Amino acid sequence: MVVGVSKGFEKKLQLVGVGYRAVLEGKDLVLSLGFSHPVRMTIPDDLKVKVEENTRITVSGYDKSVIGQFAASIRRWRPPEPYKGKGVRYGDEVVRLKEGKAGKKK
Repeated sequence: MVVGVSKGFEKKLQLVGVGYRAVLEGKDLVLSLGFSHPVRMTIPDDLKVKVEENTRITVSGYDKSVIGQFAASIRRWRPPEPYKGKGVRYGDEVVRLKEGKAGKKK
């Protein structure tokens, strides 16, 4: 049985940070990621995008490579940073946090 045709594939993304949110406007995904302007991304025709609670994005479809490419292009705008963990991360991604520069004085 072919998984892409019968069930489909999906990738989950999560926005972590104060004021980070996502909204669907027609065929556009509008992201507020702390820039001075909202980021508009046109959704490809063969993908479905759902936004839950303004911070969780689910990209689904039948072509696994197109799903991964679109999810990576979303994440590329603001990848998770290692000190506070803010940014766009995959649903199952674990971000290891570093200590600050005053972390190990003693």
